[in-house]
Amino acid sequence: MRILIVEDDREAASYLLKAFTETGHVADHAADGLDAYAMAKDGPYDVLVVDRMLPKLDGLTLIERLRAESFDTPVLILSALGDVDDRVKGLRAGGDDYLPKPYSFAELLARVEVLARRRPGRTEETVYRVGDLELDRLSHVVRRGGAEIDVQPREFRLLEYLMKNAGQVVTRTMLLENVWDYHFDPGTNVIDVHVSRLRSKVDKGFDKPLLHTVRGAGYMIRDGAR
Repeated sequence: MRILIVEDDREAASYLLKAFTETGHVADHAADGLDAYAMAKDGPYDVLVVDRMLPKLDGLTLIERLRAESFDTPVLILSALGDVDDRVKGLRAGGDDYLPKPYSFAELLARVEVLARRRPGRTEETVYRVGDLELDRLSHVVRRGGAEIDVQPREFRLLEYLMKNAGQVVTRTMLLENVWDYHFDPGTNVIDVHVSRLRSKVDKGFDKPLLHTVRGAGYMIRDGAR
């Protein structure tokens, strides 16, 4: 998932960015309502996590403005204001869910995943398959030949992107931008290292390799070798 975190507290925002990234998601941050409005419009995001008390444009006004423009991305509101009246105001402003602070990240993640699944008109696959390899985006489980494969969060994101583009060449630039969220080349072999680790988990012990290096171009995952 790609998530926009709208939070003016730097420590809270840093915690959420780190937590979502470690669980295999891409997270961006906006520190005020006006920046959040611009970023949400540019998107695309699967879910917005919005704090109520924001500078420049408060959270409820932000949501109301987006909804008035037919913005249908699910919004989860985070707030220290947890009374029934406060929750009702948040939902009536256009929020899809409301989680009072303090909260556990496990609950927040579960709620975000539910909202992403319920998004109106959402047609993106939740399970990718290439040959006998299967990746479940919701449970974060990878299997090949029915046997579960243990992959780290970054490896999961890498495999997810490759499988989403199965049969197509995926360049290093595409991987940097969509898996590492870099918009520059860090000048390291981070991609090669992760691809090598992933290949050893996905293809080791199987007669038919699925993950291929396309010399001078990038990588491709496909069923069968050329």
